[in-house]
Amino acid sequence: MRFSSVFASVFSLFTIFLTTIFLSTIASAEIKIKVVDPQDAAVAGAQVQLLELGKPTPASVQSTSAEGLVIFRESASGSYRVQVLAPGFAAETLDLSPTAETTTIKLRLATAAETVVVTATRTPVPGEAAGADVDSLSSQQLEAMQPVDADDAMRFLPGAVVNTAGQRGGISSLFVRGGESTYNKVIVDGVAIDNPGETFDFGTLPLAQADRLEFVRGAQSTLYGSDAMTSVVQVWTRTGSTPVPELRFGADGGNFGTANGYASLAGAHGRFDYNFFGDQFNSNGRGVNDAYSDSLEGANVGVAITDHVGLRVCFRHSNSYTGVPGEWSFNGDPLLAPNPSEWSHQNNILGSAELTVAAPSGWQHRFTGFDNLYRYTDVNLNSSSASYDDYPDRYDTHVNRVGFEYQGDRSERTWAHSTFGYRIENENGVVNDLDSPPPAPGQRLDQDAYLQQQFTLGRLSAIAGGRFVHSSAYGNTGVPRVALTLLALRGGELFSGTRLRFSYATGFMEPALYETFGDVGYGYAPNHGLLPERTRAFEASFEQKMFAGRWALGATYFNNLFHDQIEALPTPTGVYQFFNLEQSFAQGAEFELQGRIRSRLSLTTVYTYTSTEILENPQCTQPNPCGFPYAPGDPLFRRPKHSATTLLSYLGTQWGANLGGSFVGRRPDDAFLSIPNDFNHAAGYARVDLGGWYAINSRITAYANVENALNDHYNEVVGYPALTANFRAGVRLRIGGD
Repeated sequence: MRFSSVFASVFSLFTIFLTTIFLSTIASAEIKIKVVDPQDAAVAGAQVQLLELGKPTPASVQSTSAEGLVIFRESASGSYRVQVLAPGFAAETLDLSPTAETTTIKLRLATAAETVVVTATRTPVPGEAAGADVDSLSSQQLEAMQPVDADDAMRFLPGAVVNTAGQRGGISSLFVRGGESTYNKVIVDGVAIDNPGETFDFGTLPLAQADRLEFVRGAQSTLYGSDAMTSVVQVWTRTGSTPVPELRFGADGGNFGTANGYASLAGAHGRFDYNFFGDQFNSNGRGVNDAYSDSLEGANVGVAITDHVGLRVCFRHSNSYTGVPGEWSFNGDPLLAPNPSEWSHQNNILGSAELTVAAPSGWQHRFTGFDNLYRYTDVNLNSSSASYDDYPDRYDTHVNRVGFEYQGDRSERTWAHSTFGYRIENENGVVNDLDSPPPAPGQRLDQDAYLQQQFTLGRLSAIAGGRFVHSSAYGNTGVPRVALTLLALRGGELFSGTRLRFSYATGFMEPALYETFGDVGYGYAPNHGLLPERTRAFEASFEQKMFAGRWALGATYFNNLFHDQIEALPTPTGVYQFFNLEQSFAQGAEFELQGRIRSRLSLTTVYTYTSTEILENPQCTQPNPCGFPYAPGDPLFRRPKHSATTLLSYLGTQWGANLGGSFVGRRPDDAFLSIPNDFNHAAGYARVDLGGWYAINSRITAYANVENALNDHYNEVVGYPALTANFRAGVRLRIGGD
């Protein structure tokens, strides 16, 4: 299918919808709603649903402007019910009648189960109705944590195991529910930024100006396609909301030669809102070749074309440089010298334009064009004879993903909601060894169609959906998902609600470009006939609310079968080629306690048990048996059996603070060394982070953060020592704004 014909069809749809909008604005009654947060600041992007009392079909659904406003113009007069679903807050409901006055609805903070989330269903719903395990970090929590990159924040979320190869900027991977580090979908401002089939590096994803982060555990390929095998991570950038332009700037510094400076200009005027920002971070690290530098520039600009039509354009450019010292210290034993010559460079650009249409009655439409350019270079001038993983190379990757997506939402009844869409994406890139020209380009065109239906019938909620994908590279595939949630007992003051949930889903992940098209050298050859890796996932959970819903105790059992996993086998010519060979299994349980100690003091603590096993690996059969940990019956790399996280947050008006703990047990690993006593595991560790801010006045805020506050000496990836205790302190200032 040619892109020109696709875009022509889309613009024809634009014309039809815009005509519908203008015709639907003829009305006689007006209801004006303003949505604010607990500090009375405007809340943009909240979904506001208007229901005429006595009627089962919503009269209208809109999203708040940058100033937190929505205006309903209805042809009927009478009594209405307004429901506000703002991500990061509790849902609010209010009965009212048309009036000339603006009705202000103040949102409140809630427990994680009650907090409104988006990622699990692609539309705002309370967490307890999402049909999946969802956790989030609000803008206030991120301000207290002050994470440099996403791995600093992700490690304190339930069920997340983060493995960083040493210092800042080292490759930082995420393992969820026994899955591979390639099984995570990562989305920023509506754009997928992970490369299918490859490990996403959370250590080079800056969170400056992030408004919210959501983390969904479980297979979600039905809604998000490739890579969403065990989790989806989504980040949104802040929008401007103050009528008077607001300039924010600041700087901080700390040990290891760390320095950070940033600035943003944001605001909202009439129908326009804007946020332009920049950030520069530098650190020398604590050892040889540990330097890390990252710069970020971006913009988030929106315009309300009419009361029902909005356009938003987002842009981000991230440019990072990392020294790579290689393996040298193994669980405290410095057996090798650090490599002073290897370095890596990333230069990434993403852009998106989203047109939203809230009409006709009960309908919402999103048309999104996106473009993501990923550039990665790794250069190693020297080698270590003791390590199979450290040899001279010049590795280069350029991947471009451009496409278009339509998402439609229809609230048929107060108890039924449909989500459906179509996505077309062209993925092309060059993956090769610069010392082995010529480069080998690859390209594939994917077209996806998906549908999801949500029902709430009394105490029972159901979510069912499916996705059909046609790829020019591997043909057709389909993935279904169903989730059922039952409010088994309503309870009382002490035990205030018991919920049961079950879900079944399948997921898939496209092969990496280098596995199907690229020339990575070193005796590896691509395979054009590769199929996607797949998963079958079961979940069953129990949640008991207590003390009038202020606390919740939950347990989730998960069972994942991964198959058609890609491994390399030697061919008769001696070259290794990729095939769909391996099968593995993971099961375990998550036990979670969450609640509010006080109105502004919240606690979430989770223990996770994970058991993994390789079921099939044809390359580990006679006459070529494999040693640990590759053979059937062995556990999977870097998945600890025992892990836990704790996050304690206080979010006040004068000050805020957080205490985060990540506790990870011993796990299998491999140092890939030829020296005696090769290391096959990484020792357990406990990492504790502290952070907080204090408003000196309305314009000046001081803050400080301490990472690895217990000064634990540990390896997240065997051979790569993590940073010891490190701190940053600084001041941010605000000029203008409200």
